[in-house]
Amino acid sequence: MRPRSLAEVARMAAKGDSFDYCLANFLDEFYASPNAEALGRSPTLLAPEFGVLGRLQDSYLAATAEELASKYSLAVPGWTAGAERTLRHPWFASPLGALRAVLILESPAAFRSRNIFVSQNALARA
Repeated sequence: MRPRSLAEVARMAAKGDSFDYCLANFLDEFYASPNAEALGRSPTLLAPEFGVLGRLQDSYLAATAEELASKYSLAVPGWTAGAERTLRHPWFASPLGALRAVLILESPAAFRSRNIFVSQNALARA
């Protein structure tokens, strides 16, 4: 089953499915049919079960929702604004120090505001 909402991504990840795989499948579904409902329902927080990794995933889901809403002129869901959806310390998509400056420059605003530094095409699908 392919998740059709970010809430489904979190639900599936909480059950043990790969977060990255579920998010990629969600993006395929969303890009085929962009809609506010896919972003609107608040995903279950993963941090209580998965600790630091779950907090990153919670923040990543919020950044994804905000970025997609902005890109497709949809309302940004209110759940994305919660403090539990922002990292306390910066996280970089690459462990290579030499790439940090590039990630800081390229990272979309929705990710930067949550202390997540990714490439500008982090949500791109082939």
